[in-house]
Amino acid sequence: MSSDPGGIPPILDVRDVHKVYRTGTHALRGVSMRVRPGTVHGLIGANGAGKSTLIKILSGAQTVSDGEIAWRGSVTEWTSPSQALADGLAAVYQHMPLVPSLSVLDNVFLGHTGSLRWDRARRTRELAELCDRVGYPLDGDDLVGDLSIGARQMVAILQALARGPALVLLDEPTAALSPSEREILFASVRRLRDTGTTFIYVSHFLDEVLDLTDHLTVLRDGLVVLDAPTASTDEAALITAIVGSRLAAFEAEAPVAARSLGEVVLAVEDLASGTAFGPLSFDVRAGEVVGVAGLLGSGRTELLQALYGADRAATGSVTVNGRGRPRGPQQAVRRGMALVPEDRARQGFLADWEIWRNISLPDLPRLSWRRMFPHAAREREQARQAVDDLGIKTQTIDSKVGDLSGGNAQKVVFAKWLYGNASIFLLDEPTAGVDVGAKSDILHLIRRLAARGAAVLIVTSEFEELIGSCDRILVLRRGALVADLASAETDVHEVTAIASGFGSHGDHPLGRKAAVS
Repeated sequence: MSSDPGGIPPILDVRDVHKVYRTGTHALRGVSMRVRPGTVHGLIGANGAGKSTLIKILSGAQTVSDGEIAWRGSVTEWTSPSQALADGLAAVYQHMPLVPSLSVLDNVFLGHTGSLRWDRARRTRELAELCDRVGYPLDGDDLVGDLSIGARQMVAILQALARGPALVLLDEPTAALSPSEREILFASVRRLRDTGTTFIYVSHFLDEVLDLTDHLTVLRDGLVVLDAPTASTDEAALITAIVGSRLAAFEAEAPVAARSLGEVVLAVEDLASGTAFGPLSFDVRAGEVVGVAGLLGSGRTELLQALYGADRAATGSVTVNGRGRPRGPQQAVRRGMALVPEDRARQGFLADWEIWRNISLPDLPRLSWRRMFPHAAREREQARQAVDDLGIKTQTIDSKVGDLSGGNAQKVVFAKWLYGNASIFLLDEPTAGVDVGAKSDILHLIRRLAARGAAVLIVTSEFEELIGSCDRILVLRRGALVADLASAETDVHEVTAIASGFGSHGDHPLGRKAAVS
């Protein structure tokens, strides 16, 4: 669907690019995109749309399965980021490759070779010139670790510009920035664009891309679904392009069951954690499923970590089953909390351990003889019950969890918490990276948990899942609670609009406690 207004030839021409992984996942399906020199080209889409894959291909971190990329008129295939950088394409990622213990000067010119590496006076002059280009003064002697997040972002951009690129790829550059820092960044991007630098700007924030970009490409399910000049579109068209028609099918298949709610089991009052989020206040009742919607950088994962006691620096009040905020994950477990983490491979299970050993981990005292000595027979029996209850596909409970599919491994993570005293479930992206069948099983499991009286707090980027599974949806934007919506009275378009900064709730953080009466 790429448009071609004619005139100046593109500096970057993506032509019918496909990417198929060894797992069979078809991440990109014939993507075409033309980026004109001296413009800011927006690239947007929901999680899983294919943005990350395309970014990796453009920066040289991955190669295409089919199709081609033309750079400055010549077909090329970068096999490493260093090749792309040498040709004039630099990427600035959200997770900045900066060294906190080094100075601004040393970070900006990190990795440079030749005389520049040893000529401090020359590097100092070039840093001053770069700062002048972006309109942002920096002291080369300051340690990067002492800078604000916004200043670090500018250091990362200067680090890219020091290589003299023709095109800079900015991946979610404002996710952790304050409003004033965002305005400084936007001014710098416009200033550089006006002097000839080209940008690809990746962001979840629709207000930003509409304000900053000249052209927009929207991906959905690996396809280009919208490619147009920014001036010819608006937020409604973007939301429709991003969301598509997935919601209607999901809602028809998975309505929220009516059920009575119990007493408040999780009460949050003025909870805050640095610049990540807060202060936030809300309640969750027994038998209630509450979704947390928000874009990258909204503070969703950090909120769950703080509730679970993993963020010791968090301030505010949390009451868990009538008791105070857990001082750590172990205390959270003892008070009836269970966490299904976003990164299940690193935090959710032990890949080299058998299924039965993983499932029994949180429940070892109860399963052990005299609560001291492991009792393998009890552990194995509980694991067999979990395999049957959750439909975990495996030949034997002695299989290693690392050998299971993503969906079955995630079921093992859930199974760890189902047979103990957990009454409050914190779920961080519980259906990410699983197949459709496993996703349906997990969503039905969540409803079963609520039906038996558990309180469930779900963080997910799949807003349509929140609509279909939750009683309420809390919307976070840049760390603030901006809406508390009844699922039956909203839709994915409204949730997306509010999370992106549009809609009636978008600019008005809630001053009241978000709760149902």
